[in-house]
Amino acid sequence: MALRRVVSALRCGSPRLAPLSTAPATREQPAEDTGAAPGCGAAEAMRPPVPAVDFGNTREAYRSRRSWELARSLLVLRLCASPALLARHEQLLHHARRLLGQRLFDKLMKMTFYGQFVAGEDQESIWPLIQHNRAFGVGSILDYGVEEDLSLGEAERKEMESCTSAGEREGSGTSKREKQYQAHQAFGDRRDGVISARTFFYTSEAKCDSHMETFLRCIEASGGASDDGFSAIKLTSLGRPQFLLQFSDVLTRWRRFFHQMAAEQGKAGLAAMDTKLEVAVLQESVAKMGIASRTEIENWFTTETLGVSGTLDLLHWGSLVDSRTKLSKHLVVPNAQTGQLEPLLSRFTEEEELQMTRMLQRMDVLAKKASEVGVRLMVDAEQTYFQPAISRLTLEMQRKFNVEKPLIFNTYQCYLKDAYDNVTLDAELARREGWCFGAKLVRGAYMAQERARAAEIGYEDPINPTYEATNAMYHRCLSHILEELKRDTKAEVMVASHNEDTVRFTLRRMEELGLHPAGRQVYFGQLLGMCDHISFPLDSRPAPRGHWVSKQTGGESCAHCCCGAEGPGLGNDKESNCSQSPSCWVPERKGPKSQGASPPLAPPARTF
Repeated sequence: MALRRVVSALRCGSPRLAPLSTAPATREQPAEDTGAAPGCGAAEAMRPPVPAVDFGNTREAYRSRRSWELARSLLVLRLCASPALLARHEQLLHHARRLLGQRLFDKLMKMTFYGQFVAGEDQESIWPLIQHNRAFGVGSILDYGVEEDLSLGEAERKEMESCTSAGEREGSGTSKREKQYQAHQAFGDRRDGVISARTFFYTSEAKCDSHMETFLRCIEASGGASDDGFSAIKLTSLGRPQFLLQFSDVLTRWRRFFHQMAAEQGKAGLAAMDTKLEVAVLQESVAKMGIASRTEIENWFTTETLGVSGTLDLLHWGSLVDSRTKLSKHLVVPNAQTGQLEPLLSRFTEEEELQMTRMLQRMDVLAKKASEVGVRLMVDAEQTYFQPAISRLTLEMQRKFNVEKPLIFNTYQCYLKDAYDNVTLDAELARREGWCFGAKLVRGAYMAQERARAAEIGYEDPINPTYEATNAMYHRCLSHILEELKRDTKAEVMVASHNEDTVRFTLRRMEELGLHPAGRQVYFGQLLGMCDHISFPLDSRPAPRGHWVSKQTGGESCAHCCCGAEGPGLGNDKESNCSQSPSCWVPERKGPKSQGASPPLAPPARTF
């Protein structure tokens, strides 16, 4: 019943945006495509040729920066590249604060690290930078990233309390979840080893409401900053993570059950979209296991749900964990070790049920606000023990809100071994159900933590074995999505990468597929102040792109800003297997949309 409410709670059109220019008003604008949809007949013939992009042209890359800003960038990035400094940054910052006093310390940080990576302290202070970057074709993504200043012990205590059920905490029952989806004291501080993603710990429902209100202000500010804006949210900030762990366990074990049935039918090892079960054989197997009566099983697999093929694929299988069937009460799988059928979803207490419902309600409120102001909402990826639930809940929002255009973007971490399967399955589901596919591709931010946890607890490492394998996975996923964009002119992708080779690969594949930048289906994204030499040269072509615009109201996260520059993606560093989940700071008040009366410019994009 709890699972049925999960999906049904999320099920309970803005006009197409006008094209925007891509350069300062003084620059000649490319001819606008006012004809048919991108890639179609006469409109395609009328398009100007796609200009080349030269990432080695420093004059183009830094033409928006004043001399003193270039000097600051050189100083800050050199300091951030120093292993000795990074190893001792917390102590150095602490001593500098004590020596200078808080006032002078804040001034020094604003002149250096904050000035490089943080846009401002409130809506008014970030507006000049947003306007300045827009004048050079670079847009904005607003993202809330303030973290509580918790000690290691406090973080571990909060995590253990919020990731275990009342019964588990009281000792009245042992968890039936797999160990990957249980809370572990040694990994209670999810900040450990993570330098490029912000972390939220559950404290109360009131705090989650506060986070939601801040996200709402970010969405409003993003709508005010651009006619084609983006904002980002993190689901662990919106509710109790216990629910995400439990739901992830359900989804993972349900998918594994499908593959066990596929192995019994001699279809092990096939790609996710190529694996199809014979329904008659499956019904016989499920009936023998005693999961349900034969009549009930036959009602699950009807021509209404499966068509007339007589086979069932992973998308059909996943849809059974859904309010549209009666299967949710049968969420049990056979335990190969005990030979017993076990429930996948333990009972929630009344308060836990309410907490789960409130999380879904907060997601719905944010999506509705994004729809009202025309802002795309990107749901950040998180740790693998939360991610199956996050992806499924995001998918449910996409079903509801991506009817006319891709308003909700799911994030795919390409350092994961199953990234390609996840991308292909979701793209195919969007195609079958008729909603608009929206994706953000990143490499990932939790590599060291994920590997250490898998080794310590004893489950398979979910991360690709090498940097090269992650690159190959990223490009494979990206190529598949670009092919989907060619088929569906409403689909969109955010190429989130600081990697120059990845950006070049994207531009080359776009040209091969005939995806012209004027179609505004492909966005690029980078963190503010990290890779100007990639984002600004893209202004020579009419493609959307932008920086992550960050903001923070105090001095506590300066170390986080410094570490962000060390992170993966600076150039083509071989150590950059993990990267790209932005740690940014955003405005807390809405600013006037028309302030400054600047000319309309290119939509935002980012490059991780």
